[in-house]
Amino acid sequence: MCRHADADDKVSVLYLSTGLAARSVDGQVSRGEIRRLREAAKAAADIIGISHMEFADFPDNRMDTVALLDVIKRVEAFIDSSAAEIVYTHYVGDLNIDHSITARAVLTACRPVPGTRVRKIYAGEVLSSSEYALPQDRFRPTSYVGIADYLERKRAALECYTTEVRDWPHPRSIEGIAALARLRGSECGLEAAEAFTLLREVRA
Repeated sequence: MCRHADADDKVSVLYLSTGLAARSVDGQVSRGEIRRLREAAKAAADIIGISHMEFADFPDNRMDTVALLDVIKRVEAFIDSSAAEIVYTHYVGDLNIDHSITARAVLTACRPVPGTRVRKIYAGEVLSSSEYALPQDRFRPTSYVGIADYLERKRAALECYTTEVRDWPHPRSIEGIAALARLRGSECGLEAAEAFTLLREVRA
């Protein structure tokens, strides 16, 4: 996202669920907790260079209780409002059910019908979800993007999410994320990289 922002691309982000309810005892989240998480998201967005954000309110880790069509329609509306040409989504094999449903919804919302703006769709990995998948569903990258010049900026953005970042050796720690960047870089001859799976590319 930093690379896109620095290239003067419009970077838009859609958050589909709160990301909090599954961690609470009774599944309830206060408005204050949601407000603080969204403030963290906005602080990270300022560091990255995100120009547009929207928040939906689908149930955290319970998106399988929502009709897939409802998720698709929300994604479609966002794709239309953002005029996106390149879309990044989750990996469908992720252990997190919300990630899997999001990936399916994105593929449907971005189906290559005449007149669509979307030309590329990538799936990325999420530490503490992608690597926990079933062996046959493990993330297998096909594309790499060098991020050596953006590691510190990425770290600063992640540190805004105090409720999300964990201590090492948790995979969703600052050290874990840096280690993954180095590993993905070593796979493609770069100092540091993010890895993706190309889901679709349309060349007109």
